[in-house]
Amino acid sequence: MSLAPLLDAAPAIPFHAFAAMAAFVLGLVQFAAPKGTLPHRTVGWIWVILMAGIAISSFWIHQLRLLGRFSPIHLLSIFTLAMLPLAVWRAHRHQVDAHRRTMTSLFLGALVIAGLFTLLPGRIMHAVVFGH
Repeated sequence: MSLAPLLDAAPAIPFHAFAAMAAFVLGLVQFAAPKGTLPHRTVGWIWVILMAGIAISSFWIHQLRLLGRFSPIHLLSIFTLAMLPLAVWRAHRHQVDAHRRTMTSLFLGALVIAGLFTLLPGRIMHAVVFGH
């Protein structure tokens, strides 16, 4: 395992990857911790900011070019940017079940599933985890 391929990449890529790793860890904390508390809300806001940063930074990452400079993964970024405020609004309105479903879906789709795709051969994270 070596961070060199990640650190040698364009600046948006390490930012994107490290923010995703932090969001993943914070997401696990959120699942395990008590809900509705001040720490849950504080960590939740940090998670939302990280997720927005991940989604926004993706627009400067063009490793997979299927639609001009973009790929279908950028649709996930647009979806994430739309769902984050909706999830926050649902929490604010005390729509707990809807808030939980939205946040869980973002965690699983935008972090877990998308993250697994970064481990495919030829991707930077594959080189980080498994070597060249």
